[in-house]
Amino acid sequence: VQLVESGGGLVQAGGSLRLSCAASGSMFSIGAMAWYRQAPGKQRELVASITRDASTKYADSVKGRFTISRDNAKNMMYLQMNSLKPEDTAVYYCNIWVFMTTYWGQGTQVTVSS
Repeated sequence: VQLVESGGGLVQAGGSLRLSCAASGSMFSIGAMAWYRQAPGKQRELVASITRDASTKYADSVKGRFTISRDNAKNMMYLQMNSLKPEDTAVYYCNIWVFMTTYWGQGTQVTVSS
């Protein structure tokens, strides 16, 4: 299973970005999917998660600003990020569960300038 994130970049505070995660490889079906992020000098943290039936959860710090979604037919996951803040600057990672195994993407950098 391979995960490839895209959509990161540099944006000014208040701006928006949309991250995508494409899953490919030998897998029957993907279970839960999630976005994590890791800022320099900090631990990796959960940003948002989504179950196969589209039940979502968000970190308090992004509620109302970020929206997670998925397309099961295309094995894709998305993170729409609005009203970005400098504290959202981090490497964002895609994470999925396939049966009892978890997989990670390589990460995509999001930098928000003030």
